[in-house]
Amino acid sequence: MDALLNPVLIITIAFAIGFTVCFLKIMNPGLPGKKRRYHPVVGTIFSLLFNFHRLHDYMADLASKYKTYRLLNFFQRDLIYTADPANVEYILKTNFPNYGKGLYHHGILKDLLGDGIFTVDGEKWRHQRKTSSYEFSTKILRDFSSGVFKVIAVKLSNIISEASSSDQIIEIQDLFMKCTLDSVFKVVLGVDLDSMCGTHEEGTHFSQCFDEASAITMFRYADVFWKLKRILNIGSEAILKKNIKVIDEYVYKILKSKTESLDDSPMRKKEDLLSRFLETNETDPKYLKDIILSFIIAGKDTTASTLSWFFYMICSYPHLQEKIADEVMKATNVQEKNFSISELANSITEEALDKMQYLHAALTETLRLYPSVPVDGKVCFSDDIFPDGYCVKKGNVVSYVPWSMGRMKFIWGDDAEAFRPERWLDENGVFKQESPFKFTAFQAGPRICLGKEFAYRQMKIFSAVLLGSFMFKLSDEQRTVSYRTMLTLHINGGLHIRAFLRPNSSGA
Repeated sequence: MDALLNPVLIITIAFAIGFTVCFLKIMNPGLPGKKRRYHPVVGTIFSLLFNFHRLHDYMADLASKYKTYRLLNFFQRDLIYTADPANVEYILKTNFPNYGKGLYHHGILKDLLGDGIFTVDGEKWRHQRKTSSYEFSTKILRDFSSGVFKVIAVKLSNIISEASSSDQIIEIQDLFMKCTLDSVFKVVLGVDLDSMCGTHEEGTHFSQCFDEASAITMFRYADVFWKLKRILNIGSEAILKKNIKVIDEYVYKILKSKTESLDDSPMRKKEDLLSRFLETNETDPKYLKDIILSFIIAGKDTTASTLSWFFYMICSYPHLQEKIADEVMKATNVQEKNFSISELANSITEEALDKMQYLHAALTETLRLYPSVPVDGKVCFSDDIFPDGYCVKKGNVVSYVPWSMGRMKFIWGDDAEAFRPERWLDENGVFKQESPFKFTAFQAGPRICLGKEFAYRQMKIFSAVLLGSFMFKLSDEQRTVSYRTMLTLHINGGLHIRAFLRPNSSGA
């Protein structure tokens, strides 16, 4: 009996069954007598596991050969990955009702994100989408968030100024993660977390647990044994369980405190998102917790990872820093010498942000090559045929791959892998949009990202303040920068840079 319960024996048997099922699928891919075409098989789910450390590059290599392809998945339907804009438009818009998160994605994501907007379909999704859409469109949130971003950008700049004056190396991705977490906590929850300055140990611990939980949750997509490991409470699943306990307890604590403070001060101005959700009589703690965690992963990791890759790019191409800094100075009318960081931040109005067309293009080009969500999956609810003529079966997991799409020559031309912000500007230097089914960093169709303008505003304010005040260099220009495979695209090991105060800036 003990031998039968041995995890190694169970995993060995599962491997054997899995390979057998995959072999049978290859030998019998379709129904007899039916002339149906299916996308080419290029491997199995084990291919994801073996290539997990370079997952997105592996997918890009396949996409350059096949555009759309299949990986066989035993016990469940096949995995289909596409970099074809026509297929992406069909999934996200044309036949939107037939593609959703389904039980597959919900099962993988629910332990961390519960029934938040990124894990559900149907009425739960529509309700959250409608409520969130209204709140994100309000001038109250726009003005409140802009003020928060400026305050935190100044605080971040002061930390960088101190490091610059003492010639210290800065791990800027960690700082971006902290300041975007502080931003999202203030905007979403109305809470001053102050993780940047390390004065809030509980919040710092929450952030660490959240990052680790995100990485393990992503690994579930390649780990065919995650359910078994969760039942046995071993390995990565045991670690995930501990992290989620910390995350949930912390958010519930904030919810309780926030609800009590609003009850005590009913006339208090309600600017943060949680207060406005509570005003709509949403009082179920778990429902609110799930919504909050979705906003946190959307507002923290996505903008922080994009800013990190953006600074890696401008350090790799120093002339771009000068071009952006010059644009910031002209847009804000900060021409005098010895201006302070606070003066620069206060000069960043909505009108000034609109004038920063090259900065907007450079951030967009970063998202094209380094999308914060590098792969996004749906489940096919009923048998279908893609625009490319190939069939998709009910239950297939269908994913479009922004990382791959940004590198495809058939989409972006021969210079697809080059970082060239100018591709986003017209002859007058004005930003021009591309089809969201070609540039998929913010999704498209009914599920298009609600926080798109919110994210651009935050990234532009942070970038304008930093690049208007400092010049940046990589601390080690020989180091190879790579990603960590997670739900969002972090730089593996962080980004280490040096900062130098600009001649016309007085710093803090």
